[in-house]
Order: sequence, then structure tokens, then C-alpha cells
Amino acid sequence: MAGNVVTRYENVVKSYGALTVVKGLNLEVRRGEFLSLLGPSGSGKTTTLMMLAGLETPTSGRILLDGVSIEGIPPHRRNIGVVFQNYALFPHMTVAENLAYPLKARRMARPEIGSRVQRALEIVKLESLAERRPAQLSGGQQQRVALARALVFEPSVVLLDEPLGALDRQLRETMQLELKQLHSETSVTMIYVTHDQGEAMTMSDRVAVFHDGNLLQCAPPKQLYDEPESAFVAEFVGENNRLSGTLVSRDGEQGSIKTDAGMMVASRLSSKVRIGDQVLLYVRPERASIGVAAGTCENRFEARVVDTIFQGDHTRLRLDFPASSHFTVKQNFFADTGPPAVGDRVRLGWSAQALQVVQA
Repeated sequence: MAGNVVTRYENVVKSYGALTVVKGLNLEVRRGEFLSLLGPSGSGKTTTLMMLAGLETPTSGRILLDGVSIEGIPPHRRNIGVVFQNYALFPHMTVAENLAYPLKARRMARPEIGSRVQRALEIVKLESLAERRPAQLSGGQQQRVALARALVFEPSVVLLDEPLGALDRQLRETMQLELKQLHSETSVTMIYVTHDQGEAMTMSDRVAVFHDGNLLQCAPPKQLYDEPESAFVAEFVGENNRLSGTLVSRDGEQGSIKTDAGMMVASRLSSKVRIGDQVLLYVRPERASIGVAAGTCENRFEARVVDTIFQGDHTRLRLDFPASSHFTVKQNFFADTGPPAVGDRVRLGWSAQALQVVQA
């Protein structure tokens, strides 16, 4: 396993005076993977990235790159590519000159520089723009140049600090797919910082969720979505309906929970939850059903429709029932009858397997 790990954080702490922004971080980054560091502003994700880049220094702990501590190694000798949100391109240089700059700094021979620049331009499909300057490029093209410059010297790792944040939504979504394809073609290890959960879920092999300087969970996107290990992850990654209650019985991985409103709910359980524990229950809007479909669910309740919003590929309903006054359901199809109207009484249900339970 050690040979498959390109970067390792070991008990890394970063403080600025009395403020600790990274708290005892232990994290392994696998060779060739796309890992996203996800969290709100101030969660410690960018500081984690910058310590690896050499632009910040750990207060304690150590960081290994290819099994060697990088303490004391200057940034330009770490063989790490970095892409910033503002691209940091040299405005007076052409695209080709921007790409050649890190190679010249490494004193590579001119023929080698030329071939590497050409290869990098081909990877990002900008061969025809080699002689243009950054000001003559669109935002998406500048992003590609920044990526090419980070890849041109064949680094061990490429670090990306919210590189799509300055783009409009449509271009950002296009660049997400292009970046994912680029990673697939190059197999370079990429560590990507973002506060956008959709971005992280779209591109990543694994997602590391940060909050208040702590790494809460690191897992593949589907596991993170289906099996959150904390209330913060359950609420930050995707949309969720939250109920609260007490675990009153369990039989293996199944249990019964009495909600604070007095309703009994059947649920799957993790091994961490014990009888008598105060728990939070989460139901994804798309995993709840209404009407006839709710009749086959283990958990069934009567609810009143408060609001309906047509959103193209689905209709979003907000429901009111004893355990929640703002329960959201997403339904893709309503046969010939159309969605229920505001004020209608409907049957609401979800399966025990659809419920996520964490300790309160």
C-alpha cells in the first residue's frame, strides 16, 4: 500500500497564533487519484493544500511526498504543479512562453522545452493559440493554459485551488467534465480544493470533507452521499431532510427510533449507534415517496402539501407533517394526474434503507 501513496499528512497542525486552522490532520493521497478537499470557507482545506505546495509551513506534524519528508524543501524543488483561481499567468508572455517558463527555471535543454510545451498544448487542445497572450483568451482558455503550465514539467502532484470559481456556471460545468477527462488521460495525481459539493462529486475519486480545521470523512462520492458519518457531512453534501429522536430498540443493523414528535420510524443503523442514544435522521428528498408509491414503504405518514415547484426534470414538494414542517420531496413523474395541489393531504413514505442515522 505504501507504494500506492504519493502524499501523506501525519498529525499535521497549522496555527496562526491562538487560531488553529488545521487540527491534527491524517490523510493519504493515492497515486493517480483525483481527490477533492471540500468544505466551507475557513474549514482548513486551502491551508492543507498550501502546506503541500510549500507556501505554508506546518506548525507541527509532517508531510511526506513519495515517502520523503518535504520539510525544508523550497516550493520550486517539490515537483508539484499548482493552479490558482486567478490563473497567475504572465500577461506579457505568450501562451507558449508561459508554458516554457517553469521548464527554463529547471534549466532544461531548448529542444526538450519545445517538445514538452507542444505536448502540453495538445493535451489541453490549445495548439492554435500558442502565440496569443492571456488577455486575448477567454476565461476557459486561460484556465486551460494554467492547467497546461502545471502539467508541462510532469509533476508528481497537481494542486488546484478553486480553479473554476471565476467562471460562469455553464462554462464551469463544461470545464469540470474536461478536467475529469484530462485527469483520465494523464493519470496524474490531482488534489482539488472547492466549496462546491456538486463540483467535488462530479470529478473526484474520493472527497475529503473539512469543517472547522478537522477532516470529518474521506470517501468516494457515492459512499459519502449514502453513508455520512456525521451530521455536518449529511447536511453539507447534497440535500437532506432532518428529523430527530431516540433509538429505542435495535436488531443487528435494523432499529426503531421514536422521533421527538412521538412517531416511530424503522431504520438501518450503523454500529456506532446504541439504544438510548439521541440521534439525527436524514432522508434524501429523492428517496422519499408520496401517494401510491408510499404505500409499500416501512415508514408511512400523512402529510399536507405546503408548496409545489416545477423544476423541469422533477417537481419539488414541501410537506408539513408532525415530525417536520418543511419536509422536501423530489418527484420525477406524476403519471396523468399531475402533482398534488397546495393544501392536499397525501401519504408520505420512505424505506428503512433510505434513512441515514447519526448520533446527535
